[in-house]
Amino acid sequence: MGIGGSIFLIAVGAIVAFGIRDQNVGPFDLNVIGWVLMLAGLAGLLTTMWIWNTRRRRVVAVSPGQRIERERIVEAPPREVVDEEGWAQSRPERPRY
Repeated sequence: MGIGGSIFLIAVGAIVAFGIRDQNVGPFDLNVIGWVLMLAGLAGLLTTMWIWNTRRRRVVAVSPGQRIERERIVEAPPREVVDEEGWAQSRPERPRY
C-alpha cells in the first residue's frame, strides 16, 4: 500500500468517523466505517515500515575494482589470487571454546 496510501486511509477514516454528523447512511454506520478505515491505514503503515526496515543492503559489482553501496562508489578490498595448487577443498578449522 505504501506510506502515502496508509496516511490517506487514516485521514479519510478520521474525517468519516469524527467529521460527519449524520452517522447512519442506510444500513451502514459511518462511525464504524471510519474506524475500520483508520485501522486499515494503521495496519498498512506498520506493514510498510516493517518491510522497509527488514530490507537488506545490496552491493552491486561495477567493475573489478569498484562497487556501489547506496549510490556511493567504494573501492573493493584486494582479492587474493589462488592457483590450482593452493586451492583447498576443506574448511578451515574453527577454534573450540
